[in-house]
Amino acid sequence: MAAPSPLSLIARIGGRLILWPVAAVATLATFFLLIAWIGSSLPRNREWRAPADGIAIMVESNGVHTGIVMPVISPVHDWRATFPSAGTPRDADGWMPTHIAVGWGEKEVFLETPTWADLKLSTALRIAVSGGPGLIRVSHYVNPQPSPHHRVLLLRPAEYARLAQRIAAALPPLPPGAARPTYPGFEPASRNYDAAGRYTLVNTCNQWVADTLAHAGVRMGRFTPLAGGVMKWIPEHHEQVRARSAAAVRDTRRRPG
Repeated sequence: MAAPSPLSLIARIGGRLILWPVAAVATLATFFLLIAWIGSSLPRNREWRAPADGIAIMVESNGVHTGIVMPVISPVHDWRATFPSAGTPRDADGWMPTHIAVGWGEKEVFLETPTWADLKLSTALRIAVSGGPGLIRVSHYVNPQPSPHHRVLLLRPAEYARLAQRIAAALPPLPPGAARPTYPGFEPASRNYDAAGRYTLVNTCNQWVADTLAHAGVRMGRFTPLAGGVMKWIPEHHEQVRARSAAAVRDTRRRPG
């Protein structure tokens, strides 16, 4: 049998050098998904049950990112004092928002990445290695309705107060009398606010939502870096319950002036 040529040896070694990093990344990704599945299945606030009546919020998901939808005004908290944009007409249509959706994420991604196709490789590598600064995105809704992607959750007033306190605490303090700065977003009817915390692969937008809900007392998984790990704790309602929940979140639409 003839000895392999130098070129074939180089090609074989080069192929192995390429395959080893690919195999290592695939192994790490599989391990991460396994840990995420296990961690999201371990409950916090195991004994919690939703009340028969209360303040209706929603947990929303687009399959990748989750957020918390809340009425702008309730007997417990007025979000116009926390997020000034909640008290102004939407630029897109002039309607006053009845609800806000609050989500937390990585600053550069929220401000400069409208789609996954726009995500820079350098940004992805930076987040994977060292993470990035946090940002809160506030979307402004008018009469959002329950759906498989917007699931209703009823909270007791004390639970909603803890939820509001946790969200407000994610904003950096301001000097007396100073206005809170905002950044325009690529999503219609949204504004972005500076936030505490650092986004990493284990401290993701979905982990932030889960930690915020758990702080309020809601039953939630312990490690939920992925959207599915959050949403599996928020059941879809049957039609009768859904109709009652829709009535709970309904509000009168208002135009300015």
